[in-house]
Amino acid sequence: MRRRSFLTALMAGAVAPRLSWADAGSPAILGAAREADGTYALFGLTAQGADTFRIPLPARGHAAAAHPTAPEAVAFARSPGTFALVLNCATGKVMARLHAPQGRHFYGHGTFIADGDILCTSENDYQAGQGRIGLWSRSQGWRRVGEIPTHGTGPHEIRRMPGDVLVAANGGYRNHPDSPGIKLGVAEMRPNLAYVSADGDLLDKVELDESLRRNSIRHIALGRDGLVAFGMQWQGDPAEGVPLMGLHRRGGPAVLDRMPIHEAVAMAGYVGSVAFDAARRQVAISSPRGGRVQIFDDTGGHLRTILREDVCGLAPAGRGFFVSDGLGGLTRADDRITPLAKRGGRAWDHHLVPVTA
Repeated sequence: MRRRSFLTALMAGAVAPRLSWADAGSPAILGAAREADGTYALFGLTAQGADTFRIPLPARGHAAAAHPTAPEAVAFARSPGTFALVLNCATGKVMARLHAPQGRHFYGHGTFIADGDILCTSENDYQAGQGRIGLWSRSQGWRRVGEIPTHGTGPHEIRRMPGDVLVAANGGYRNHPDSPGIKLGVAEMRPNLAYVSADGDLLDKVELDESLRRNSIRHIALGRDGLVAFGMQWQGDPAEGVPLMGLHRRGGPAVLDRMPIHEAVAMAGYVGSVAFDAARRQVAISSPRGGRVQIFDDTGGHLRTILREDVCGLAPAGRGFFVSDGLGGLTRADDRITPLAKRGGRAWDHHLVPVTA
């Protein structure tokens, strides 16, 4: 059976969710954090910064995948982790524990396709050195039902586009769960942004110039009209001040940011998160190492800089952005900076995940 027919059959067996995100307090965003006592949890947060739920995690989290309609989230271990928890955010119960297959690890990100029935997880086949997207069926009890290639090495974040097209940030280097702090294959890096069908066909791929071959493509945000923003991490001397954000539409070339050189150097070669403000057609990238957020227009022109210590988490906020940091701060950034919450002892991890329901 072809994969297309297989996925169609899986969709036909999907069970409509009986609960909605309203049953979990109608959160606007999800975020993982370390608390003052050293424990970890996943939180739901309103647009005003109030907690709607707290679910304990066994270890440090990274990002999460929010189901499009049901109050369910998949919380991923920090990369290169080998487990993920499927959480009912209305009841606080762990619905399932997903384990990466032998010879694989998760990269800490995922997304849903097939009207929410198929969870897609970015993975590394560290024996073959190739990126994979694992496919897990919600209607079949979160059973792994297949996988497709990312057409690159080291896929970090994946996002769903209209028509169940997946866009993958293939970072170019590898990791291994036995040595999580070591980057493998940096000298041979070939990062790319790949567009992949639900059946694994390569629809488009963009690579950077040879001079930017060590610019690892890591994070993705989706704008209007098929515009994709991607954030990068430079595996060279941070003082070179290379571009760290790019924009791309299928069929066209990548457009890189026009950040002032002093700001590019101050980013320390590192983008931790990226988000799109579709209403104002603006893009934000963050650097916890540089302690700043950079805002661009949707052509890559630099608009302004926000200084904030240990800042990383970003998510769209209707108009503007939600911004979180490792000191417990949660703010909203539009034409001005509006503090939403400050929780002493709570250290937000790298990502804020929007809830679209």
